[in-house]
Amino acid sequence: MDVQVFWEAISAYNRQTAAVQAVLLTFLLGMTALSYAGKVRWAAKCALGVVHLFLAAVFFARYGRDSIQLFFALPLFLACGLLFLYECRHCRSDELARPDLPRTVLLVLCLSYPLCSLLAGNAFPQMVTSIMPCPVVSFGIVVYSGYTRKNRLLLALLTLWGLTGIKSLLFHVYEDLILLLCGLYGARQLLLERRRS
Repeated sequence: MDVQVFWEAISAYNRQTAAVQAVLLTFLLGMTALSYAGKVRWAAKCALGVVHLFLAAVFFARYGRDSIQLFFALPLFLACGLLFLYECRHCRSDELARPDLPRTVLLVLCLSYPLCSLLAGNAFPQMVTSIMPCPVVSFGIVVYSGYTRKNRLLLALLTLWGLTGIKSLLFHVYEDLILLLCGLYGARQLLLERRRS
């Protein structure tokens, strides 16, 4: 994928969806807070499902200009969104543990994605915002890994996208090193899940 095309797609997405992104970010953070507080355990899964489906339908289906976005990323985000909603419906009582030190550090990094993009020399609309594929998957890996029961297929799909953070060096999207860290964390969680089973 061409770097210029990549950034043009991001700019168009940010310009035309800024208000929707603000609403979705508030929804995602609010629902995650409810889950961490133990009030609505499934809320974070629901919000992550909705946001992944939004990214599939809008970011990739509408703004995607490359075959890898349409034939790899779009189906992956669609699958993740549906799996999150499935988990929300069928595993409603799963407990979300409070974040330990590694998850706390990763959550802070996930939430600082836009700041890191600004520090990397980008400016709105040509910057990475919180409701974009890489920040959302990063956040999803960290939050979902805190649930007592994990759908290994969902975690594997999130981790697969997380490991694409290696592209940060190719596209000069250095903030996606956060994605790579989260992808490595997800791979570790998958190994732990495999050992437990």
